[in-house]
Amino acid sequence: MAVSALSPALPADSHATQDAAPNATHAPNAFWPLWPLPPSLTSLPSPLSSLSSFPSLPAFSSLSPLFSPLANAFAESAEAAQTALKSAFGSAFDPALNPLFAQAQQALDAASAGATTAFSPLQPLASFPSIQSMPPFPALPAAAPAAIQPLYDYLFDAWQRSVLFLDVLRERGNQTYMHEKAGMPPVLAFDYEVIVDGRELDDPCNYALLRIKPEEGVQTDARMRPFVVIDPRAGHGPGIAGFKMDSEVGIALRKGHPCYFVTFFPVPTDTQTIESVGKAEAVFLQKVRELHADADGQPFVIGNCQGGWAAALLAASAPSLVGPLMLAGSPLSYWAGVRGKNPMRYSGGMLGGSWMSSLAADLGDGHFDGAHLVTNFENLNPSNTFWGKLYNLYAKVDTERERFLEFERWWGGHFQLNRAEIDWIVQNLFVGNHLTRNEVYAKNARAPVDLRNIRTPIIVLASWGDNITPPQQALNWIPDLYASVDEIVANEQVIVYCLHDKVGHLGIFVSASVANKEHTELFSALDLIDVLPPGLYEARITDSTPEAGRLEALEGRYEIRFERRTIDDILALDDGRDDEQPFEVVRRFAENNQRIYDLFVSPTVRASSNALSAHLLRESHPSRVERSFFSDANPVLGALPAVADAVRAHRKPAERDNPFTLIEKQVSASIEAVWDAYRDARDTWTESTFYSLYTAPWVQAWVGVAPSLPLDPIAPPLTALRKELAQMRLRAAHAHVHKASLLDVFMRIMAYLADEMHVVQYRPFQRMRELAREYFGERQPSIAELKEAARRQGAIVQLDAQAAVAALPDLVPDARSRRLLMSAVYQVASASGPLDGERAERFAEVQRVLGLEPGSEKEPLPPPPGGGSASGGESGGASGSGAAGGGSGSTQAAGGAQVKASADPQDQHDAPKADAASAATKPRRATNAKVKAAVEAAVKAVDAPEVKPAAKPTEKPTTKPTTKPAAKTAAKAATKPATKTATKPASRRVRPASPPAATRTSRPAAARRRAARSAGE
Repeated sequence: MAVSALSPALPADSHATQDAAPNATHAPNAFWPLWPLPPSLTSLPSPLSSLSSFPSLPAFSSLSPLFSPLANAFAESAEAAQTALKSAFGSAFDPALNPLFAQAQQALDAASAGATTAFSPLQPLASFPSIQSMPPFPALPAAAPAAIQPLYDYLFDAWQRSVLFLDVLRERGNQTYMHEKAGMPPVLAFDYEVIVDGRELDDPCNYALLRIKPEEGVQTDARMRPFVVIDPRAGHGPGIAGFKMDSEVGIALRKGHPCYFVTFFPVPTDTQTIESVGKAEAVFLQKVRELHADADGQPFVIGNCQGGWAAALLAASAPSLVGPLMLAGSPLSYWAGVRGKNPMRYSGGMLGGSWMSSLAADLGDGHFDGAHLVTNFENLNPSNTFWGKLYNLYAKVDTERERFLEFERWWGGHFQLNRAEIDWIVQNLFVGNHLTRNEVYAKNARAPVDLRNIRTPIIVLASWGDNITPPQQALNWIPDLYASVDEIVANEQVIVYCLHDKVGHLGIFVSASVANKEHTELFSALDLIDVLPPGLYEARITDSTPEAGRLEALEGRYEIRFERRTIDDILALDDGRDDEQPFEVVRRFAENNQRIYDLFVSPTVRASSNALSAHLLRESHPSRVERSFFSDANPVLGALPAVADAVRAHRKPAERDNPFTLIEKQVSASIEAVWDAYRDARDTWTESTFYSLYTAPWVQAWVGVAPSLPLDPIAPPLTALRKELAQMRLRAAHAHVHKASLLDVFMRIMAYLADEMHVVQYRPFQRMRELAREYFGERQPSIAELKEAARRQGAIVQLDAQAAVAALPDLVPDARSRRLLMSAVYQVASASGPLDGERAERFAEVQRVLGLEPGSEKEPLPPPPGGGSASGGESGGASGSGAAGGGSGSTQAAGGAQVKASADPQDQHDAPKADAASAATKPRRATNAKVKAAVEAAVKAVDAPEVKPAAKPTEKPTTKPTTKPAAKTAAKAATKPATKTATKPASRRVRPASPPAATRTSRPAAARRRAARSAGE
C-alpha cells in the first residue's frame, strides 16, 4: 500500500501480516458473513474510481514540515487499522479475494499519490517576471510545527481513547454475559467453601453460608472471635464487602479472625419470605457457634446496608446467637432526614405507596427485578450515571479498565426478590416505618420484634456523604426507642456510632481508605467495645500523637476513643422531626392504594403474566440492553477487538498539560454541572410537591390524620415487665456494692476514674490486656468475664459512686494488696497520658479511702510469675487472702497470691495458636473427665447462700502438675463445702437482658467452666 511509505515510525515487522498474502481460503467471519460475493456485485464500478483521475496539484515544500507529522500519523493509523481489519475479517479485506476492498485500496493509493504532487499544475507560474519580482515568501518560523503539535497530539489521543473506551464497554458486556452464565457467584476476591445451603433447609430460601479461606501467608485462629458478614440484597449480587483485599473481609482475616460470609443466589425459592431468610440466618449463626465453641466471644455480625436491618431483626429475635452487631450504612429510621438533602425518602409518597413494587413483581411473574432498585440508586446522581462514570473511564482508559470492569461485574449483576419479600420490605420498612415503632410481628408471634431485646453492643457506621442512608436514618432509631440515656443504661445496652465526613454510601463498605481506618480501628477495639459500660458513645478516630505515649499499644497510625453522648446529641444531627408528620399521611394513603390494587388490579396483571413475558420484560430493561448492545453479540463491533489491540500496541497519549486536554476537562466539568443543576431542580420540586400535597389539611383529614398535629411520642413507653426488669438489675447492682472479686474492684476503680471524663480510650485497655497476658498467659480472664465485671461495676458506680468507693476498704483489706492494686490501676489509667484534672482528683480520692500515701502508685509491680489462676473467690475481710479473683494480671499481683507454675516456664510468654495447645493446658484438658464429680458439686453449690470465706493460707506452688495431682485436687474440691464455691463472683452474674429463668440457667454453665479450670489446676 502506498501510504505505508509515509509511516517510518512503525517497527519493521509491523507489515509482516500485510506482505504475506493468504494462499488458503479464509473462513468467513461469524459477525460479517458476506463471502463469497455474488458476480453482480463484483461487476459494479467503484464510486471512488474517479479519484484516480484527480488533477495533480503543486506541492509547497515549505509546508511539508507542518503536515508531515499528520501525514505520518495518518499513514500509521491506516496501516494499523488495515492490518487489524484483515486479521479480524480474513478474506473480507484481502484485495485478492474481495473486489470491493481492492477498488477501495486503489482509490486510497490514488489519493496518496495526488497528495504528494499537490498544486503541480501551477508550477510554470514561477517563471513569470511579475512573480519573480515579488518578494520571497517569508520562511515559516521554526516554531510553526510545534504550535500545532498539541492539537495533533490531542486529536490522536482522543481517537485512540475512543477506540479503547468502546472496547472496555464491549468487555463489560461480555463479562456480564459470562457472569450470568456462571450463575452470578459472589464477587469475592477470596476463595470460599459452602458450609450451609439454605435451599436445603426445612423452610428453604436462596441464602447460603460460606467460609472464607484466607489468602496465602495469612493465618487465622479458630479460638478468636469469628466474623460473619451479611451483604445487602438490594438489587445487586453478593460479595461487595470482600471483592478487594482491603475490605471488611480482608481486614478481619488479616487480624486472625475466622470469617464467614452470608451469600444468596439470583432467584429466590417459590415459598421464600423475609421470615424464611431470618430462620436461615439463625441456622448459619448456630453453625458458626458450633464450629467455634471455644472462641473467646460470640460471633461478630456485620450487616451492610439492607443486610443491617436483617441482622438487627435477627439479633432482636434470637439475642443469644449474636455477638456484637455492626450496622454499616444501614437504615432503621426510614422517615428521618434533613429537608433539602435527602430526596429518596419522598419516593414512596410520590409513587402513591407500595403498589408500584407489587405491580412490578406481578409483571415479573411473581418476581421483582432488582434492576429497578439499581436504577433508583443511579437516578439519585444522574451526573455520575450518565456522564461522570463514563467520562472518567474515557479520560483514564489506560489505567481505569481493571477497576471499572471489577466494579461493573458487581453493579451489573441484578438479582430478584419474591413479591412477598419486596412487599414486606416496602410496606413495613420504607413506607410504614414499623420496625422502630414495635409494629413488626413474626408469623404466629404474640409479641412484636423489639430492638431493645438486643443484648450485645451495637456499632453504627454512617457518613455525611451518604445520600441513600443519611446519618439521621442510621441513628434516629435510638431516640425512637429510648427517651434518654438513662433508659439505655437501665436496659444495659451499649450503642457506639461513628460518622465519616464525606464518603458515599458504597464507600462505607467498599472504600479501601474506610477499610484501613474506620473498619480496622473498630475491629481492633471490638473487645473494648464489648466491655464498655452501658450507654451511648461516639467513636472518634484520629491520628496518633507521639506525646500521648505508648505508641506500641496501637496497631497502626490511628487511635480510637469513645466519647459519651446523649439523646440530644443524636437529635442535634437532624433539623427537627416535625418534617416526619406527612409520612404518616403517606403511610395511610399507601395502605388504601395497596388494598385497591390487590383487589382490582393485581388479579388481572397476574393472569396476563407468565415466565416468557417476565423474561422479555427483564431483558428489555435499559441496563441490560446497554450491556447487550456493547458486547460481542453485536456484529457491528466485530472488528473492535483487533482495532483496540492495534491501538494499544501503538498507544501515544497526550501530555497532561496539553491545552486541549485541559479544555476537555473543563467541558466535562460543565456537563456535570448541568446534570447537577437538573438534579437539584428535580429534588427541590419533588420535596416541595411532597410537602404541599401531604400537609394540605383536606388531604390529612381524608385519611384521618389531624391537620398539623405532631406525631405521638416516637419512643414506645416501657412496659411493666421491662420496668420490673430494670428495677431488678438495679437491686442486683446494689447488692454487689459490698461483694466483689479483685477483678470487680479493679473494674470499679477504672469505671470511677472514667465516669466524669466522658471518654474511654483504647490504650488503657490494651495495657490491661498486656498485664493479663504477662501474669496469666492462656488463663487470663475471658472477654465474657471482663464484660460482666465491667458492666456490673459500671452500673454500681452510676448507681451510687460514693458508696461504691466507700466500700473499697472492706473489699481489699490488706495494705500491700491495696498498694499493688493501685499501682496496676495507675499503669493502666496513665497508658494514654498523665493523670490530670478530674481523673487525678478521683485517683487521689481512691488513695485516701484506701489509706495510701500519694506517690505509692509509682512502685513497680513484681515480675510476672510462671503462671496464675484467673479465678478466685470474694475478697472479703481477710488480710493477705491471696485470692486472685478472676482479675487481670495486675489484680493478681495486687492480691499477692502465689500462682502455680506451668509445666514449661516459657509457656506464659508464648502466644496461643489454633493448631497446638500449650503444655500447661494439656494436663487440664486431660483431667476434665476425672473432675466431673467436682464440677457437678460446684454447680450444685451455685444456688447455695453466699457466705464470706474465712482467711485461708495460700497453697504452695507446684512446678510439675500431672494428671494424678490434678485428680487429687479435683477430689478435694468435690469434698469441700459448697459455700466456698458459692462465693465465686461468676455464680452471681447479672445477665443484662435475659429473663430470670435464662439468668438461672447461665450461672451453672459459668460455674462449670470455673470449677473445671480450678479442678484441673
